[in-house]
Amino acid sequence: MRALSRQFLVNLHPTRIANTRNNKGVYSFIRGITMSTSSDQSSGFDSPRLVVKKVLAKPQSEGDGAVVRRSIGRSELKYIDPFLMLDEFAVSPPAGFPDHPHRGFETVTYMLQGAFTHQDFAGHKGTIRTGDVQWMTAGRGIIHSEMPAAGGTQTGLQLWINLASKDKMIEPRYQELLDEDIPRAEEDGVEVKVLAGESMGVHSPVYTRTPTMYLDFTLKPRAQYHQSIPESWNAFVYTIDGEGVFGIPNSSPVAAHHALLLGPGEGLSVWNRSSRPLRFVLIGGQPLNEPVVQYGPFVMNTQAEIDQTEEDYHYAKNGFEMARHWRSK
Repeated sequence: MRALSRQFLVNLHPTRIANTRNNKGVYSFIRGITMSTSSDQSSGFDSPRLVVKKVLAKPQSEGDGAVVRRSIGRSELKYIDPFLMLDEFAVSPPAGFPDHPHRGFETVTYMLQGAFTHQDFAGHKGTIRTGDVQWMTAGRGIIHSEMPAAGGTQTGLQLWINLASKDKMIEPRYQELLDEDIPRAEEDGVEVKVLAGESMGVHSPVYTRTPTMYLDFTLKPRAQYHQSIPESWNAFVYTIDGEGVFGIPNSSPVAAHHALLLGPGEGLSVWNRSSRPLRFVLIGGQPLNEPVVQYGPFVMNTQAEIDQTEEDYHYAKNGFEMARHWRSK
């Protein structure tokens, strides 16, 4: 989202995001812990993924009068390759995210409650409502707005997923799924919506250029579940509601609004030992292992590419041609 003025883009200093390969030492340490617990079959895996870092998503201002809880993309957790940012947003009119650009990555907007209307400079316009998801590939360039389409507070999640260098300058595209079209499965007190990837034998129709899983789980009280994750992928959890135990049975319970970075292993085990339902998303992806240079809403591989992107945006060229005369309505 991040509605940014051109003056902001001029004043903003470029920042380099640390690659998760810097965490190899931490992962090696956790792998040792994992091996010591592999005999505990109640974890569901010989090598369960453990929580290696927990970050509380604190409210902050964003866009035009909006409030978000940012977990990934802040100093405590800057980057989980290939994931650049995760915001849980809460927006009431007239606040929102007016016209702003993107290049070099994808945004995934998942509505938890309410409705948001999106429109861009290529003429695409649509409204997503409770339970709907929009998967937008910004590619070589998009300028768009995201604004509340109903009264009251609209809530949801927005995830930024990096694109490989070979895909950063592709044409923009959209995939939108209504709530009723998102595959679901349920067993033993556990329900999952499969926004991307696979769970309980159910597959999402969404095509992801960066291989990704995005699963929305709800566990009834006393339920548990064990979800496999490709071992080469990075993965994390974001807790939406309730309280759960993640990784191994004797872990401390985690409440809502926390991001949990998972270490290596075969999959994630979760237990709901509370008297209320537990809701969380499990998100994982194949790491790109490429340099990341981010300048606000632009994410490329080198500073030279960022400089070129600034020039393209300022002079409305190379993907931003329609920016010169377009304004959202």
